This record gives sequence, C-alpha cells and structure tokens, in this order.
Amino acid sequence: MRTAALVTTLTIALLAPAPALGMPDDRRAGELASTGYILGGTPDRIVERDAHGLATLGVVGVTISADGRDVSPPDRGTRHLLATARDHGLRAELLVSNYSDAIGGFDSAAAAALLRHPKRVRKVAATLAGFVTDQGWDGIHLDLESMSRKDGPGLVRLAEELQARMSPEKTVSLAMQASTERRAYRARGYQLAALDATLDTIALMTYDQHGPTWSGPGPIGARRWQRQAVRTLLETVPATKVDLGVAGYGYFWPRHGTGSTLTVKQARKRVAADGATPTWRAGAGEWTARLSDGTVLWWSDGRSYELRVAMAESLGLHGVALWRLGSTDPLP
Repeated sequence: MRTAALVTTLTIALLAPAPALGMPDDRRAGELASTGYILGGTPDRIVERDAHGLATLGVVGVTISADGRDVSPPDRGTRHLLATARDHGLRAELLVSNYSDAIGGFDSAAAAALLRHPKRVRKVAATLAGFVTDQGWDGIHLDLESMSRKDGPGLVRLAEELQARMSPEKTVSLAMQASTERRAYRARGYQLAALDATLDTIALMTYDQHGPTWSGPGPIGARRWQRQAVRTLLETVPATKVDLGVAGYGYFWPRHGTGSTLTVKQARKRVAADGATPTWRAGAGEWTARLSDGTVLWWSDGRSYELRVAMAESLGLHGVALWRLGSTDPLP
C-alpha cells in the first residue's frame, strides 16, 4: 500500500434504493480504498500500527439470533474499537453476520429464518439502524454467508430497509462469497443486479478457495482464480463498487485428522520449528510448506497483500478488503 491508500474492511457498502446512491468518502481520485476487518476486543495497538494504510475499520461484533428475530447488541469491546477508529481518523462500519459459535460456522438456518420473513427483516434493520444512529457508526457491513437462492430477495430487502432507515451519508456494504460462475452467485442468494442498485460497495471475498474442511491443500486464494471471480462479478456490478478481498491468514492440512486456520505468524513459527523450508509460489501469490510429518501449509502474508493491491489497481476496483487485522503482517 501507500500512505494515501486506504484499507476498507471486507465491507460491501450498500447504496440507498431511494434517492441518489452515495459512495463512502474513503478514497481520493486514482487511489484505492482499503478496509481492514477486525475482531471486537482486538488491542488498540493493532489499529495504531495499521491505521496509516486504512480508510475503514470493519468491526466484527454483531450476530443475528438463531431464530432470525433479533441481533446481538455491540459489546463493550466492539464499541471501544469504534472510538479507536475515530482516534485515528478512520471510518468505522459495524459488521453483522450469521456466524455461530455453537456450530463453528455460518448458520444457514439462521439466515433463512431472518431473510425469508419480511417482518423480521424490518425489525432487524430498525435495530441495526438504531445502533448506527445512537453509537455513531458510519454504516453497516453485512456478512451473511452459506445462504441459498431463496434467501436472495430477503437480502436485497434487508439492504433496502437499512438504506431507508439511515441518513444518506451512512453506508450499507456486503461481504460476498466469491465464485467464477454467475449461476453460483445466484445459488448463494446473491441477486447481483438488485444488490448493485441497493448497495454502496461489495467486498468480494476472494479467499477460502481451499480449506481443510472442504478441500485438499491449495492456495487460500490463487491470483488466477481471484481474477476470474472478479471478472464474473463485473459483468453485472461496476468495478468502482467492488473491493477485492485479501486473505491475511493461512491453513494447514495434517496427514490425519482435520486442520484449521493459522495466523501468518503461527504459520511461520510452525515451519521454522519443524526445520522445513517455505516456498513462495509466484503464480498463486502465496507461501506453502510441507512439514516432516506430512502436514501441508498455505498462507497469504504481506507480500501476498501487495500483489492483490496491484491486482485491484489493474482492474480499476474501488479498493481492497483485508481479513483480518491482527492475523496478518503489519500493513506497508
């Protein structure tokens, strides 16, 4: 990145369906906006370390209830990061998701319970808009995953309700699972044309191409795959509304059992402790290593990030969205 480059969290800003839609004031002409996702409760020093490369802080801290009727309020740690963002001159978006600690993943049933019931959508939108107004957030970032085609109309309705209930300068953005095929976007509940008309920005999550619970070893998000996913989205959504999602973490695949996620620092430590040699794969734009026990690691670090910034610039995108601060290298 560069000093003026701004990092926008994996945020997808939703545009108001009513009057003219307005883009977030997070970039200068010819520069990328940069969003950095951060977990509620993350130490302030992480924000202080990376604020120079950010425009927006996407604070993870609100989840929808299992029955789809409500959302949890931002806790103290989440609200504190809002104040921290302000101290460093950053925008702050409140990220709401259907992630469930109980199941250890995104709850498709909870998403359906909310999105397929218009009355619940209106209630949840009113609650979220209230958080924005009362606490001073700059917008809402929707991260509803593991949806199906039937959830598509409700997702659009939720974005529209949020836009209608918040003041015009507030944004609605969306984190969208990446695919290289238009039909896959539809199958995942993304009605692209309608979302384009409603959202301010879309953060395309061009990571998790491979992972230990759904595939064999491979890049977190290879550059060729990322380009294909972006180009498919750009058939419907303008580039100036799209943020390229960037991984700042890794995965490991043991010979026996199931692996999990790693921070960049943890990946390097495991490789060093084993005496293995990490290999930079230029095509993928990521690191990989095989340990003496057969475990395979892949991770995306600061070098990977620089390449994605260059990709976003070459594609004329709005910006980049990094998952996540505190897991990856310090921003350049």
